[in-house]
Amino acid sequence: MLSLTIVVLATVAAGFVVWANDKRHAKYGAAVPAGVAAGVAALAWIILMTAGFGYLPGTTWLPWVLPMVLGVAAAIAAVVYLGRTRARRDTERLTVILRR
Repeated sequence: MLSLTIVVLATVAAGFVVWANDKRHAKYGAAVPAGVAAGVAALAWIILMTAGFGYLPGTTWLPWVLPMVLGVAAAIAAVVYLGRTRARRDTERLTVILRR
């Protein structure tokens, strides 16, 4: 369980870093990329441990590194998607309001 805790904490920290580096981070909350990263990393860790990749010689790194990489990638994907769609929708709504 200690490895799951470390993986989740590392991906949450990476999610906050991803949020801070996004130029459109005012469009969504700071916990969104951190939560997405933690959820994906925990799910990947559980799947890898259930599949038997943990604590075996040669595959010990899989439950540590792969969930972190997948979590950070999911956080980046969420930030890119939310940043673009929220900015576009906000612009459309503002345009509708200003045309009235």
